[in-house]
Amino acid sequence: MKNAVLVYAEVRYGRVHPVSYELTGKARQLADKLETQVSTVIFYDELNTPPEQFFAYGADEVIIVKDDCFHHFNQEIHTNVLSAIIEKEEPQIVLTGATSSGRTVLPAVAGKVNTGLTADCTGLDIEEGTGLLLQTRPAIGGNIMATIKTPNHRPQMSTVRPKTFEVPEKEERTGIVKTFDLTDEMKATRIETLGFEPLDGANENIQEQEVIVAGGKGLKRKEGFELLERLAKLLNGGVGASRPPIEAKWIDYPHQVGLSGKVVSPRLYFAIGISGAVQHIAGMETSDIIVAINKDGDAPIFQLADYAFCGDLYNIVPMMIEAFEKGIKG
Repeated sequence: MKNAVLVYAEVRYGRVHPVSYELTGKARQLADKLETQVSTVIFYDELNTPPEQFFAYGADEVIIVKDDCFHHFNQEIHTNVLSAIIEKEEPQIVLTGATSSGRTVLPAVAGKVNTGLTADCTGLDIEEGTGLLLQTRPAIGGNIMATIKTPNHRPQMSTVRPKTFEVPEKEERTGIVKTFDLTDEMKATRIETLGFEPLDGANENIQEQEVIVAGGKGLKRKEGFELLERLAKLLNGGVGASRPPIEAKWIDYPHQVGLSGKVVSPRLYFAIGISGAVQHIAGMETSDIIVAINKDGDAPIFQLADYAFCGDLYNIVPMMIEAFEKGIKG
């Protein structure tokens, strides 16, 4: 499928990462403008959903690479195999999620196939006239948005932050399933996996939460997150944080929301003790409903909030918890 838009899907222990569906849908939009096709590539040793599901999200073709070498993530093997597929298929665009694995594999692949890479994109489009991929991403600490083009090398490659695009509605579509065979050379690696330790429940992926209760330096102390955890638990949500509490080691990095953390788009986002620096806002501004609590009436977060509470969070949050507890019991 030469000149297609290719999506490198991510599988984690049998489960497809949601960003792969987002990007297959976005690839469909780009491919339609280019009058070409969408190819989704998936590596796995086990999969809890059929690979044909990608047709419903916009793929015309699914390339399957199944082998037990993919049980644990191995940057060298993933790089070797994806590079070989790109050299064979000759896509004009390659997309994957800006996850920990995507950020690890795609730069190495770009080096092997002699092209460029735009990382952490928050927007993609096709330039009229040239057909070039317009790759938009934050620059200079998030103070400006830069649009980058790759006119002289192929494929044009981008990693895209999860939750940047919506997962498209499923459609009744069919396509072609192909199998790509590995060679011993592709599976050769200098990396040995000694063990695997999954994140515990406290560090679960906040990008998948429908409700996020996030705290900033306005909490003033590590123990403040205990209050936020109570509120999050009542709402079946997760706990997030801006950058200062992470740097102060009040909470672990997987909870960080923002340019240097994760981009989230929950149905409900609480910004508690967060002033609203542009770096943080860039990571949560697409949330459906934003509730801000801050004692500074001029805090920038209030310009974005749907509901704003100006006052001491240690007075307001306990009242919220009490109200939610009464509502749940009632």
